[in-house]
Amino acid sequence: MNFRFAEEAKIDLIDSVEYYESCSAGFGLDLSHEISNTIRGVCSFPELWPEFEKPVRRALLHRFPYGLLYVVEPDDIVIILAVVNLHRKPDYWKSRTKQQ
Repeated sequence: MNFRFAEEAKIDLIDSVEYYESCSAGFGLDLSHEISNTIRGVCSFPELWPEFEKPVRRALLHRFPYGLLYVVEPDDIVIILAVVNLHRKPDYWKSRTKQQ
């Protein structure tokens, strides 16, 4: 299964990696690897993670307080809507589902 990032999710990703990299050299790279591993899992088993808010699903990262919010399109493409810091305002991403 293929995937793509919504434009806002790309910004989430870049901001998150830059933040962690500014905290400690190499930490941003660790986050990006963890996100890549999670995306691979989502693409292999997209139905594995529970629906967070129908039709959006949330896959949690293991090492970082983040989740990937995504939807599966009818043509079997995973759309990453947000790379969410779980300590952030929880509903900031909701308007993104209407744009896809």
